[in-house]
Amino acid sequence: MIQRELEEVGISTVGISIAKDISLKVKPPRTYFLKYPFGHPFGEPGKSKQHLTIFKDCLGLLTEITQPGTLIESTYRWRRTKFD
Repeated sequence: MIQRELEEVGISTVGISIAKDISLKVKPPRTYFLKYPFGHPFGEPGKSKQHLTIFKDCLGLLTEITQPGTLIESTYRWRRTKFD
C-alpha cells in the first residue's frame, strides 16, 4: 500500500475511505471514513465548500491521530449536512 511506503520515509498520510470494512481490515496509518456513495469521497459534485471542509479535516487528522491504524468516522451525512 502506497500510504505505508510514504509513512516509512517520514511522510505523514491520511487515507479517505468510503468502505469502512475494507479500511478496518487493511488498517492504513490514518483513515478518515465518510459514509458517502462510491465515487464521492469528498462529497457532492460542485459543492466546493463541502470539498474544502473535508480536505481541511484530513489535514487536521495528520496531527490529531497519534495511534497507527486509527479510523475516524466523519459526522457528515450525504445530502443532509449543510456546508454554508
